[in-house]
Amino acid sequence: MTYPNHRPRRLRSSKTLRSMVRETRLSPEQLIQPLFVTETTPKPIKSMPGIAQLTLKEVVKEAAEIYKRGIPAVILFGIPKSKDEKATGAWAQNGIVQNAVRAIKDKVPELLVITDVCLCEYMSHGHCGVVCEGRIENDTSLEIISDVAVSHAMAGADMVAPSDMMDGRVRAIRSALDGSGFPEVSLMSYAVKYASAFYGPFREAAESTPKFGDRKTYQMDAGNVREALREAKLDAKEGADIIMVKPALSYLDVISKVKNVVDLPIAAYQVSGEYSMIKAAAEKGWIDEKSIILETLLSIHRAGADLIVTYFAQEAVKLL
Repeated sequence: MTYPNHRPRRLRSSKTLRSMVRETRLSPEQLIQPLFVTETTPKPIKSMPGIAQLTLKEVVKEAAEIYKRGIPAVILFGIPKSKDEKATGAWAQNGIVQNAVRAIKDKVPELLVITDVCLCEYMSHGHCGVVCEGRIENDTSLEIISDVAVSHAMAGADMVAPSDMMDGRVRAIRSALDGSGFPEVSLMSYAVKYASAFYGPFREAAESTPKFGDRKTYQMDAGNVREALREAKLDAKEGADIIMVKPALSYLDVISKVKNVVDLPIAAYQVSGEYSMIKAAAEKGWIDEKSIILETLLSIHRAGADLIVTYFAQEAVKLL
């Protein structure tokens, strides 16, 4: 009888050995926790168990706890009291995100505070740009988006993250930040953001569902990869410091390809629908939630993401 010369199972024979030869490893430093801060009444998000809209006082307390757990960064999404067709609350000096940034940086100065730069939560129609005769106006929107980014920097944000998908927004924001005396503020671009059904729970959380139509004229089609590479390279050329792919789990191939063509750190967003599906299946007892959390995050990192925005950040740190 002939026995195998090569026995890969030898390196799987014990937990200690498996850990020693693991090729891809997760650490808390790779994780970013999203937070929703509201100007009105706090409330849990039904479609996202364990996640809630927080008041200013609550979000500061949560940010301090996140930092204590070893997570280095949060990304803020604001829910204003009122909305209009100029997204006034998005760039107001005392807007909800601006106030949250100041409060968090005052209490937890070492925590890296990232702000989502978009207009959808502040627009009465729910779109990510200015609407004119039913069309989302690209260049007009850039002016407001740039003002939003500068207002966040003035409040003390360490990094801004434009998620609107307007053409040229990275160049416009970088120019506005530099021209306003904020060249040190970093820019993480949602460069590759697909028009995805996985965003459903987020739209409840951020109260940002469009009142008409959809976002397919500015977010990417799920079937496109070469377009993703063009978007990533354009944003890198325009001054982005970090390139993000969103969603994550259905686009692991895209993360990998972007990693190979852009010489910048890559982030990926494990979005609300990905979170909610895991939570729902775990509540039914169909999956081992703890194992799935780590396995999905590991797969995102293995695909090429250096940073992961995830609602599981705090749970993952406990497991790690």
